Amino acid sequence: MLFSSTIVTYGTGRGVVVHTGMDTAIGTIQKEVQAAADDGEDTPLKQKLDQFGEQLSYAIGVICLLVWLMNFTNFSDPIHGGWVRGCIYYFKIAIALAVAAIPEGLPAVITTCLALGTKQMAKNNAIVRSLPSVETLGCTTIICSDKTGTLTLNKMTAVKFTYFGSSAKNAIENEVKDTTSVNKEHSSFLNQFASVCTLNNNSEILREEEESRRVGAPTEISLKVLAE
Repeated sequence: MLFSSTIVTYGTGRGVVVHTGMDTAIGTIQKEVQAAADDGEDTPLKQKLDQFGEQLSYAIGVICLLVWLMNFTNFSDPIHGGWVRGCIYYFKIAIALAVAAIPEGLPAVITTCLALGTKQMAKNNAIVRSLPSVETLGCTTIICSDKTGTLTLNKMTAVKFTYFGSSAKNAIENEVKDTTSVNKEHSSFLNQFASVCTLNNNSEILREEEESRRVGAPTEISLKVLAE
């Protein structure tokens, strides 16, 4: 099965279209990406801020209630003009205390810190397109990466081959660089081995003036070189 938006590097075949548009594998991925975007999952920092805000609101509520109750005996003070007015007066004080306790500058401080983090990353040639990515990166503890095929030369070399005779005890194992220890009784096998590696192979070794150029799959190229 071949997928759209991918690249075929070698091989032969005939393609038959079985799905188009959003019914393809790439379309399915696009649906999932859109669904994930619609979910709008908060970043780790925003989740912690929400948790902090919830805990802070509970603490402020309890403190304001205690402040209001502590002045219960002052509700009937004549200066307020009545018990009800005294109750309302101290209730306003509790509300003012709650408003003053809310950290209004917290979002600005967090945005400034994220901007400074982005600036620091830019000095290390790391481009950050959005601040939420900095938030997520700050909560990352393990980064898993696969470098196979990205940092290598995409080349393979056969370094050893093994042949089992009538039993495992009669096995021969040779380094490719030294095949002189192979007995004459195994010469027919070596010929068959080389024939299989050469004929059942779609790679090519093109001879040029001073060097050879190899075309095809890395595995097949290594087997053809081994056969030679």
